[in-house]
Amino acid sequence: MKSALHDKFGEPTDVLTLRDTDRPTPGPNEALVRMVLSPIHNHDLWTIRGNYGYKPPLPGAIAGSEALGIVEAVGPAADATLVGKRVSVAGVHGTWAEFFTAPADGLLPLPDAISDVAGAQLIAMPFSAISLLETLQARKGDWIIQTAANGAVGKIMAILAKSRGINLLNLVRRPDAVAELEGLGMDNVLSTSEPDWLDAARAILGEAGATSAIDSVGGAISGDLVSLLGRDGELVVFGTATGAPMTLSSGDLIMKHISVKGFWGSRVSADMAAEDRKRLLTELVTLVATGEMELTDGGTFPLSDVTQALTSALTPGRSGKIMLRP
Repeated sequence: MKSALHDKFGEPTDVLTLRDTDRPTPGPNEALVRMVLSPIHNHDLWTIRGNYGYKPPLPGAIAGSEALGIVEAVGPAADATLVGKRVSVAGVHGTWAEFFTAPADGLLPLPDAISDVAGAQLIAMPFSAISLLETLQARKGDWIIQTAANGAVGKIMAILAKSRGINLLNLVRRPDAVAELEGLGMDNVLSTSEPDWLDAARAILGEAGATSAIDSVGGAISGDLVSLLGRDGELVVFGTATGAPMTLSSGDLIMKHISVKGFWGSRVSADMAAEDRKRLLTELVTLVATGEMELTDGGTFPLSDVTQALTSALTPGRSGKIMLRP
């Protein structure tokens, strides 16, 4: 079978190649899945570079962590009724291949109302967003501030917050991204490139400030977020687009009793109780199936064009996830 793999860590466009590999055999509690679509996530790129929380064994690491596919076979201890079903799965390794194996109890069978494009990206980013929202102290009527609002998690967070009656202040770094998000129906969008954006943010939030701030940018903006938080507010960090150290005001942290903590979706998902995971996945499936949440793609490439697909995924301004197909 064809697989996109790498023998060393490095820039994805430099180290990832397409090669023939053996079709995997499912273990006792696993399923063999025929890949239909698999998205390129930022964390897939970080994994290939070797700077993510998980490092696959080398050489011969097949990339990719989420996919939609058809169950071709299952191991002797797995549920045989899964064979032939269209499923989503995330948090696995090696989905950028014609076939991959996954734990059978981690597969999510999909209703016909969910398209292949939506199903292929249903779990990783949306589940991270809803898990993140679940952990925040903000509740109905409170304010959350988010950076990178035009990213995948940011757009999903806007839908989830609205569905729960939580107010959201959306920050982007480019003026044209404001128009993009307003065109999607998102409110309270500000560009941090504007000199008076902090004053505009304070006018929106009011005297009480925000209850929670979520940041995936880092650097100086983290300090601005803390300045916009209210008393006993929280700053939750789940990414670092700039790679720059966060600059925080000691005075704000002390006087407002601000809490700062990290969030890694992979760890939260692994530690989550089964009933909570089922409840949150059901909420996501319902939002997508009813059309309240749209998950679009920014282009689909065959595995044979994986280098071009990676180049597109690394290009700013995409409208959706870049997808790979067999």
